Amino acid sequence: MLSLRTKLVLANMLSCLLGLLCGALVWFSLGDSALWLALIVMLVVCYFCSTWLTKRLSDSLQALEIGLLNFKDNDFSVSLHPYGEPQLDNLVHLYNQASAKLRSERQFIYQRELMLDKVIQNSPNVMLLIDDSQRVIYANGAARHLFNHGVNVEGMLMPELAEMLPDSLKNALNSEQEGLFAMTDNEAGEAGGNVTDGDVETWHISRGRFTQNNQQHHLILLKQLTKELNRQEVAVWKKVIRIISHELNNSVAPIASMVNSGKLLTQHLDNSKLQLIFDTIENRTSHLSQFISHYAQFAKLPLPQKALVDWARMTQQLAQQYSFRLLTPLPTLDIKLDAVQLEQVLINLLKNAHESGADKDSVSLAFEETSHPVSGLLIKVDDLGSGMSSEVLSQALLPFYSTKQSGTGIGLPLCREIIEAHGGRMSMQNRPEGGLSVKVWLPYQTS
Repeated sequence: MLSLRTKLVLANMLSCLLGLLCGALVWFSLGDSALWLALIVMLVVCYFCSTWLTKRLSDSLQALEIGLLNFKDNDFSVSLHPYGEPQLDNLVHLYNQASAKLRSERQFIYQRELMLDKVIQNSPNVMLLIDDSQRVIYANGAARHLFNHGVNVEGMLMPELAEMLPDSLKNALNSEQEGLFAMTDNEAGEAGGNVTDGDVETWHISRGRFTQNNQQHHLILLKQLTKELNRQEVAVWKKVIRIISHELNNSVAPIASMVNSGKLLTQHLDNSKLQLIFDTIENRTSHLSQFISHYAQFAKLPLPQKALVDWARMTQQLAQQYSFRLLTPLPTLDIKLDAVQLEQVLINLLKNAHESGADKDSVSLAFEETSHPVSGLLIKVDDLGSGMSSEVLSQALLPFYSTKQSGTGIGLPLCREIIEAHGGRMSMQNRPEGGLSVKVWLPYQTS
């Protein structure tokens, strides 16, 4: 089989031969006076024959040129058809393979970028990308919510954006340092965060920089650490409780056994003092066992068994134990919760409200369905008691901490643990008119 090069040489030779024959025919027919006309005829015939014989090559090269220009414009959708010339067809085949490979790679990159953007947009961590002129060029959903109440901030200048932020967040952004900083819930609310009650939230800020398209970019990451710190704190308390419970049980069980044995051995003796000693030891070991079981309940809290809640039945059961005024209609959301655990939380909160020194008629229960930023249910238990000092408020949710003479310090921490196991949060604050307000927020979950 002849090569493309050989075919081109032969085509040129054939064109020249045909042109020469046509020119010679004109010359012999018209004589020497038509020599110039013969030359012109020879060149024209040679040109048109060469053009016709190389048309397939010209078309294929033009198609390749258009295809490569499409590559340059990032268009990989064009495929070429074979021309019946083996060497040209090999070139076309390689071009089509490259086009298919580039289409596949671009689709893969697009899917990966789409997945990455989805992950970043749904991340709870705040991500801001700014250029050297301090202009925001990228912000994820958490950043838009924190900095501008969900409104797009891309294109805004960072100094202008910082003017709308609370001082603690503004100082952290302007300091150019990495590390922890504190921001109250009220400040977070001003910045577009979740408003609860003024509790202090712990945040971490980190920074990075990189060069893209010969331009310096700055990456700012903000992470809310309050829940993680609380989770670690509770995990430490649980470990301590398990160790203490284990050691105490190892001591209480033999003491109780020895008391029972002592009673049996001395039952024939008529000694009231000895009987009083045994009774006292038995009572104290029983009390200690109950004390241990309360803390073990906190350390071994089972996972919530979620189902749709019958609010009417639950409020009726609560009212049978502690009276309260229902200030709002019952929730209409079909929200799935562990009704037993939630009832335990509300009983504890109503019990605390009644023991706060408030009049029984001042204790109230209210429900509020929320939709921003996340759909959920807010439950409020209010009283007009003595409230709490700032020191007590800061430690009330810690295990073992109690201001009651006979309190175990496990009620409120257990409530918080139950609520956080449902993905919610719990907070407390003093009311301006007096008393305490406890807020429990639970996310809307149907499964």
